[in-house]
Amino acid sequence: MACKLLCFLLWLMAQLYLSLSGEMNSLESVPDLEKLMYVAVDGYPCVRLLNLSGEIGCSNFSPVEKFPQAEFAPYRNVHYEWNPIGNGIMLNAYNFPVFLLSQNSTSILREAAVKNEEAEKSYTTDVAEFNLVMQTTKAGTHDSKSCLKEGTCLPLGGYSVWSSLPPINISSTQSKPIILLVASMDSASFFRDKSLGADSPISGLIALVAAVDALSRVDGLGDLNKQLVFLIFTGEAWGYLGSRRFLLELDLQTDAVTGLNSTLIDMVMEVGSVGKGSSEGVNTFYAHATMASSATNQTMAALQRAQDSLNSEDVKILPANSSNPGIPPSSLMAFLKKNTTTAGIVFDDFNTVFANKFYHSHLDDLSNVNSSSIEAASTIIARTLYILASKDTNISNSTLAAINTNVSLVEELLGCLLSCEPGLSCDLVKNYIRPTTTSCPSNYVGVFLGEPSSAPYPGTVNDVSRFLWNFLAEKTAISKGDVISSCKQNCSQKDQLCVREKADGKGVCVTSTTRYVPAYSTRLKYESGIWDVLPADSSDPMGMLDPVWTESFWDVIGLRVYTVQDTGYDHLVLAGGIAVTVSAYVAIVVARAFITKALKRD
Repeated sequence: MACKLLCFLLWLMAQLYLSLSGEMNSLESVPDLEKLMYVAVDGYPCVRLLNLSGEIGCSNFSPVEKFPQAEFAPYRNVHYEWNPIGNGIMLNAYNFPVFLLSQNSTSILREAAVKNEEAEKSYTTDVAEFNLVMQTTKAGTHDSKSCLKEGTCLPLGGYSVWSSLPPINISSTQSKPIILLVASMDSASFFRDKSLGADSPISGLIALVAAVDALSRVDGLGDLNKQLVFLIFTGEAWGYLGSRRFLLELDLQTDAVTGLNSTLIDMVMEVGSVGKGSSEGVNTFYAHATMASSATNQTMAALQRAQDSLNSEDVKILPANSSNPGIPPSSLMAFLKKNTTTAGIVFDDFNTVFANKFYHSHLDDLSNVNSSSIEAASTIIARTLYILASKDTNISNSTLAAINTNVSLVEELLGCLLSCEPGLSCDLVKNYIRPTTTSCPSNYVGVFLGEPSSAPYPGTVNDVSRFLWNFLAEKTAISKGDVISSCKQNCSQKDQLCVREKADGKGVCVTSTTRYVPAYSTRLKYESGIWDVLPADSSDPMGMLDPVWTESFWDVIGLRVYTVQDTGYDHLVLAGGIAVTVSAYVAIVVARAFITKALKRD
C-alpha cells in the first residue's frame, strides 16, 4: 500500500513538472512572469490638477463651462452661454480613476467582460488594476499652495513665443506703432494627453503661422508704417497664463520683451477658431470687436478690403452680432482687463455661440476642422495686416493678390500638430528641431520646468514652442548667414539668432527679433529652486482671480487586466495541499517503517 502511494505521488509531481516546464523555460525574470500574468491596457489617464481652492477632476463632449473662464471677462454679463453644450465636468473632483481607452484596449476589456459573463460559475474572473497614484493625494497636499511647498506638484506653464516682421531695430530712437497678431498653442481636455484642440485653438495657430509665411515673401516690409508683431501664447486654457504673464513682463520690461512697449501697441488682432468656417463651399468668418475706436474701424475696413481683393463669393467676413455681451473667451480679455481702452478684434468662425461642439474635448481632433477654412482665414489675415501696416492707402489689387497662403504648409502643419502619423516627426518639424517625443501630439500646456528665463535651456521647452521659435525666427529674418557648426557660440552679431541648431547638429545665423516669454501664474515666484505662492494683490484684479493651476507628480501610470481565482477554489486548493502534505508525511513514515523492517529481515 505504501509503495503504491509513494509511486502515485512521484507520478503526480512528474506530471506537474511536465505541464509547467514549457512555461518555466521562458520565465527568466520577474517582467517575464508579469507578462504572463497581466495584460497591459493602453489608454489616456485623467491626471490630478489642483488650484488654490483644492483639487479638480482632470482636464464628453465639451467638459468645460458654458462661459469658459468667465471670471476674466471684461464685462458684467458672465452668464452668457458662448458654449451652450458645456457641462463643466472637467472642473469637478473625482475620487476614483478615470481612463480613456484606445480602440485596442476597448477590445481587450470587452473580451474580458464577455468571458466573465459566460463563465459565471467558473472559478476564475478577469479584473482590472489601476496604477494611478497621484503624489498630492498620497501626501495629503490637496491645493496648489501646500503641494508646491511639499514638492508634490509643479505649476502649469511653458514658453510663449513672439517675433516681429521685419526685425525690430533696438538701437533706433524712432519706434513704429505696433500691430499685434495673437494666437494660442495650448488646449485642454478631460484627458491630459488627448488635448488636441484642433479647432480651438490650433486652427488659429496654423492660420497665424501660414500668414507669417505669406508676408515673409513680400518685398519692402521695411518701409511699412507700422511694426508687425506675432505672438503665440501657451497656458491660455488655464487662466490665460501666457497673456497675463506677457503683460506683466511688458510692465517690468524684462529681457523677454526687449523691443516692445505697451504704449506702442496700436491694435491687437487675435486669430481664434477658424477651422469650421466652411459651409456649402462658402467660408464665413466673424469679427468680434472691442468698443468702437478709430483703430477698430480701420481694422474692420481692412478686413473688408482684404475680402474684396479675393474677387470671390466663397469668403465672407461679417461683424459679430451687436447683441453679444462683448468679445468671446480669448487672450484679448487679458489685454482688456489690463487696459479697458485696448483696441482689438477676435477673428473667429462663429457669431453668437461656439461653432465647435467639442470645445476642450478629446473629440476636437483633425476630423473636426476644414483645411480650406484655415487657408482662407490665413490669406485674409495676411492681407489685412499688410493693408493696416502699409503707408500706401491705395494698395492695388495686384499687390494684395500676391499675398497668398501656402496651401501645402497648412496641410503639413495639420499633420504635424494634430495627427499621430506623422505627428511631430514630420519633415517640417524635423527640418528645424529634433523632437523629444515620437508619440501622438498633445497640445496640453504641461508643467513649467526649471527656472524661468528669456533664453531657456532647450530641454525645458516643449517641442511645439521650440519649433515655432525656430520657424518664426527664420521666416521673419532679414538675412541668413552661412551654415556653420555650433552657431550659438559663433553668431557674430548681437541681434543674430541660431536657428535649426538641433536639426542636424549644425545651425544657421539669422538676424531676427524672436524671443521666448515664460508663461506661468503671476502669483508665483521661483527662488532657490522652489516655487512660492505670492499673496493676492488688490491692485492686480487679474491676479486676485488667478487660480494658480498646478499638476500633481505621479509614478508610472498604467492599467492592466489579470485573472483571479474564486475564494472557494482557493480554499479547495488549500485543502488539497494540506491533504497532499499529510499523505506525503504518512507515506514517508510507512515507507521508512517498511524499509527498516525489510533491512532487519535481511
